[in-house]
Amino acid sequence: MDSANQTSSVTEFILLGLSAHPKLEKTFFVLILSMYLVILLGNGVLILVTILDSRLHTPMYFFLGNLSFLDICYTTSSVPLILDSFLTPRKTISFSACAVQMFLSFAMGATECVLLSMMAFDRYVAICNPLRYPEVMSKAAYVPMAAGSWIAGSTASMVQTSLAMKLPFCGDNVINHFTCEILAVLKLACADISVNVISMGVTNVIFLGVPVLFISFSYVFIIATILRIPSAEGRKKAFSTCSAHLTVVVVFYGTILFMYGKPKSKDPLGADKQDLADKLISLFYGVVTPMLNPIIYSLRNKDVKAAVRHLVFQRRFTQ
Repeated sequence: MDSANQTSSVTEFILLGLSAHPKLEKTFFVLILSMYLVILLGNGVLILVTILDSRLHTPMYFFLGNLSFLDICYTTSSVPLILDSFLTPRKTISFSACAVQMFLSFAMGATECVLLSMMAFDRYVAICNPLRYPEVMSKAAYVPMAAGSWIAGSTASMVQTSLAMKLPFCGDNVINHFTCEILAVLKLACADISVNVISMGVTNVIFLGVPVLFISFSYVFIIATILRIPSAEGRKKAFSTCSAHLTVVVVFYGTILFMYGKPKSKDPLGADKQDLADKLISLFYGVVTPMLNPIIYSLRNKDVKAAVRHLVFQRRFTQ
């Protein structure tokens, strides 16, 4: 049987999710639904205030608006599927729908990696070269920077999704995950996936390794500059402008490193527990992190807090 016929023999995939733990499904349905609604509300409010409040028409808040929109897109590409899997006895997804979901999730994740590094550069220029900030971070610069993040993430996702879905799937069609996560899908291929592995490795270096190094070096210079500020009040004010971004970076990359950096268990019983833990951690990465972003920026950024209060009071006054 040739590759095309093998591929066409699989028309749908079965998402295993938490099928082995049915008692957890109803609990997690309520939990994930609540988190999803918070994500939509929190990020939606951030997008609104960055558009409506003229005081937030700056590069930093333009990037923040993009990050909020990205988080909504990322969770919407997977959470409805996860919620449906908690309620549906037979958790299936068509081949084409799986490809679309894989593309969207990968694209949003890759875009966020690049976007966070663009935000780090914005903070670097603002703190280390404040006099040149209006020139360096002009609208002609920050709009293409944000657009480039989306284009880069989408291009990488298109390449990886195309390579993955062109593989022949002629055997097991059960994905041991909540969604069509690319690594889980690659395990089902009945062909050599060395090209996919190499391609994924290169992509990880570009979209994980390079941004982490860029952000790290940016904050080395930022912290060094802040420590040279003579007054404690000046240091506190300077650090407050980047503390929210730094917190988001630590949560985002910390979760990724924890997911893929911990050792695998060789004991069968331990492997089952680890499998459940891996799935729950992936939920944290996919749902809790986007939920925390608007909370972090609202709590740690006085401009955002002021804009939200202004929006709420203005709405009450008009009513």
